[in-house]
Amino acid sequence: MLIDLTSGNITKKMMLFAVPMIIGNLLQQIYNIADTIIVGKFIGSDALAAVGSSYTLMIFLTSILLGLCMGSGAVFSIRYGENDKEKLKKSIGISFVIILSVTIILNIAVFVFIDPIMDFLNIPPSIYPMMKSYLWIIFFGITATFLYNFYSSVLRSVGNSFSPLIYLGVSVVLNIVLDLIFVLSFNMGVKGAAIATVISQFVSGIGIALYTLIKFPEFRFSIAELKFDRDIIKDIFKFSFLTCIQQSIMNFGILLVQGLINSFGTIVMAAFAAAVKIDSFAYMPVQDFGNAFSTFIAQNYGAKKKYRIKEGIKNAVKYTIIFCFIISLIVFIFAKQFMLIFVDASKAEIINHGITYLRIEGAFYFGIGCLFLLYGFFRAVEKPFISVVLTVVSLGTRVVLAYTLSKIPSIGVIGIWISVPIGWILADIIGLVYYKSKKKEINEKLMT
Repeated sequence: MLIDLTSGNITKKMMLFAVPMIIGNLLQQIYNIADTIIVGKFIGSDALAAVGSSYTLMIFLTSILLGLCMGSGAVFSIRYGENDKEKLKKSIGISFVIILSVTIILNIAVFVFIDPIMDFLNIPPSIYPMMKSYLWIIFFGITATFLYNFYSSVLRSVGNSFSPLIYLGVSVVLNIVLDLIFVLSFNMGVKGAAIATVISQFVSGIGIALYTLIKFPEFRFSIAELKFDRDIIKDIFKFSFLTCIQQSIMNFGILLVQGLINSFGTIVMAAFAAAVKIDSFAYMPVQDFGNAFSTFIAQNYGAKKKYRIKEGIKNAVKYTIIFCFIISLIVFIFAKQFMLIFVDASKAEIINHGITYLRIEGAFYFGIGCLFLLYGFFRAVEKPFISVVLTVVSLGTRVVLAYTLSKIPSIGVIGIWISVPIGWILADIIGLVYYKSKKKEINEKLMT
């Protein structure tokens, strides 16, 4: 189902497009939560710490590919809004080759440097072998991650957010079933969880690629058609690589913080592994709404529909703030109950660390919600560099404050938690000031 975001009721169209994306990533988070429950409850807290640290590393690696695909998706959306089908097809082909090349290089690099990476993360000796065996298997799924995210970006750029949801849903269900089989029935431990993940990733990646090429023959390209086009390559590099840098900086900052968390021992590692799953689940809808908002803005920017962009911004901000307020209240009140989903009640110290984290982060979800809208907006109006700047501000603040405050004995690990919302809010302020200063320039470009 294709949704034309350049016409019709603005709120309805934006929501119809956003909801499948939100549901899809909520399904992904449900899998991550199920995986954490299975590992934490049936293998143990050391396994939970190992898989939790691995998850942070994998998010960083896949963020490189996700950033490239998201940036390319913005290019595709603008071309679709301009109704330039030939340039859209060429952009898809050239982008595919570029991102596939990066994927192959990345895949080789992580296998070669797995030990230095783990040393950098300060992995405790007690879980080092377990985490290494888990990562060694997980790394085989990087190509599948590329396939899924690339073709999801293609489909979403032309208004189809429903098909990626179907393939992700199949992957999530398959992943949980295989987790139960490999971990509980076959007693394969964390290796079983990793194998289940890789198999499900390839099912969704190959599935959505075949669907797109069969259902939309206009997106197929041959090697002969991949001729050098300076303008197209320039657009792809401007959007894709800047968005990639943004995503990489964001998750590299998180990786640095993960290394700091690891230095506090397996109790704090396990608490963070569980709490961050809840945290991600809580604000994931506004992240996906921000991506949907970006596609909406990009299509209307290409079609030069100033009024729809103005109204879309108002609606997006209103609904984001309302949602963040509600979800903040839920997380703050039920923090302990959420932690008990992952951790046995007897592990009081782990639970208490997790509750503190959730209540501090949860009180400021409006900050990350607004930041996702700013990322999406600047990416859509051909200013992806500003998204990079905001990410550097947000994550730079978080890393510096985390390392500084956590060294103060009276603050300790809480310093890591409070650094996060400070970074969000500071980036929001800078982004809003920049938007106000460039509003006239953006409006003038829409009139040309």
